[in-house]
Order: sequence, then C-alpha cells, then structure tokens
Amino acid sequence: MGNAPKLHGGPKLHHVRRQELGQSFQDGGAHYERVRPGYPGESADWLIPAGAGDAADIGAGTGKFTALLVERGLHTVAVDPSADMLDQLRQTLPGVATIEGTAEDTGLDAAAFDLVTVAQAWHWCDPLRASTEAARILRPHGVLGLIWNQLDTSVPWVHRLSRIMHAGDVHKPHFKPPLGPEFTSLESHLTRWEDPVTPADILELAKSRSYYLAAGEATRAKVLANLGWYLHDHLGHAPDEVLPLPYLTQTWRAVRA
Repeated sequence: MGNAPKLHGGPKLHHVRRQELGQSFQDGGAHYERVRPGYPGESADWLIPAGAGDAADIGAGTGKFTALLVERGLHTVAVDPSADMLDQLRQTLPGVATIEGTAEDTGLDAAAFDLVTVAQAWHWCDPLRASTEAARILRPHGVLGLIWNQLDTSVPWVHRLSRIMHAGDVHKPHFKPPLGPEFTSLESHLTRWEDPVTPADILELAKSRSYYLAAGEATRAKVLANLGWYLHDHLGHAPDEVLPLPYLTQTWRAVRA
C-alpha cells in the first residue's frame, strides 16, 4: 500500500494518525496501479514456502504483490480495506477472490492458508493484533511474509529525491518489523532492482504518497515545484527521458510458532 509515515506521540495518537493517513488510500486505485512500482519476482520466490498452495495477501491494494503469488500457482485471496483498490485489482486479476478487511480483522477462515503476505502495508497495522490474526488464519508452520519496496538512498540523486518527496519508504539497514509472540525464526532478504520511469512518472509517484495526499494545496504545490526544479533544472532530464530509479525490496519471513 503506502509509504511509511513518521508518527509522533503516544500509542493512541499513533493509531489515530495511522487511520487518518491510511484513509488517504481509500480512493485512487487506478492512479495507484498506474504509478506505483511492482515487486521483483525474486522476493516472492524467496518468500513462498515449499509446498504452499493457499495464500492470503493482506493490504493487497491493487494487487501488485498478489500477481506474483498467482503467477507462481498459489490459490490467493486478496484483502484490503479499500473497495476502490479492490475494484482495480479485480480488473487486473479477475480470477482472484477479494474481501474488504484489515490485517487485524481479515474475515477469513481459521487455519486456511500456508502463506500470509503483507506488502507495503505492515506499517499501517497494529502489529500485535495483526500478528494474532495472521496466526489465526495460517496453518501450523505457515509463513508470514512482510515486503517493502524502498528507495535506494545510497545513490546520491535518489537520496535527495526522497527528501524532496518526503518519502518514508527508504532503506533502513537496522530495521526489523515488529511481530507478535505467535511468530518465530524471522529472516530477511534484500533484492536490488531498478524501475524505469520518466520525470513525469516521478511526479505522479509523489502524488500517490501519504505525505502528499494528506497535505494542503500549498504544500502539494511546493512539492511538485521542487521536484520539477530538481529533475529538469538541476539534473537536466527531459520530461520523457527514461531513468532507472533504484529500489531495494526488503522481504521478511517468519514461521507460525
């Protein structure tokens, strides 16, 4: 789903702020599908346990990670709180079952899945409640997979780009996702890849992020003006020039204890 927000205050304030920012993604499924990057197949190949047949993709959004599960032969159910996102998913993946729900309350049957994935959405969840729910719907020894696309800010121009965009999804080498006691054997995998985009695509990408969506008109205008200056005037790129935008995909897996 969206990029990770920076939240300040106590746990109750964090929960309220997560809900407010998450609401930003309730509409705009077609835009999100068009401008957000997909995920590298290597991430799914590493994550999927041997012999897995059934998967639940939670916070599936428009189905960018769901598609990788389906391509690998898993019977997949997509769960998301946004009807607009799921409408878009059904257009691109018409054979996938969908259900409106959250990571804390999926509405899915108990012990029905070998794999539960949460791509670009765990930071919107209450991790303890979401862990309990994932454990409930997983079969014994099932796997919980958490996936993040992150801008590779070790590349200098991307580092400055991320600051102008106020991107929260930047790679943090020492980060570990919070999990409940239902899971053990946490492992991680890192994939480096590049998404071919134009400067116009990058501006649209900025418009799909939580910082922009939650901002007022003046802040939005400032972000777009700064991006335009940086990409065209400072870096000298033409509007339709194709740029390889470096990403790191961090994939985590943990086993139901």
